[in-house]
Amino acid sequence: MEEELESSSASTTASSSSSSSYKLFLGIMSKRRTWVCIFVLVYAIILTSSWNFLKSILSWYNTQEAQPSSSGWPALYASVLLGAVFGVLSMVAALAVMVPATLVTWIAIVVLLAFFGKPRRALVVEGRKITREIAGFVIKILLKEGNLVAAVCAVLGYFALVRRNTEAD
Repeated sequence: MEEELESSSASTTASSSSSSSYKLFLGIMSKRRTWVCIFVLVYAIILTSSWNFLKSILSWYNTQEAQPSSSGWPALYASVLLGAVFGVLSMVAALAVMVPATLVTWIAIVVLLAFFGKPRRALVVEGRKITREIAGFVIKILLKEGNLVAAVCAVLGYFALVRRNTEAD
């Protein structure tokens, strides 16, 4: 009997401590400053890693150009990689802006449908359709923007690398 009381009090203590830690976690995450700090931290990590990647691409290009039998191919490879890095960065930045805007749009549409007297089941079905349409639209725009930025950066990078190579000669 005593063992049952001890085990039930231990489980109550464990559940209350996990409940209090969950409440503390929710309290911390509900603050706007927390989300701003997470946003800045993620972007700092992304920029640091991409900066290191860009430096490694340029150092590889410099070693390839130092070889006497190098042609224009290293500049092409390096510019494509540079364009890809900048394209991915632009897509991440656009995604960070698009997610809250998309969420607000989705909520507004679902609330308007609810105000116009849609039944709950129909509202759920319409909400799923709207979610699919909005997500598809956002992904199409992200890919177009990212590809455009990548192409522009690749072309500009190629001309900058070729120009730098001809000035060095």
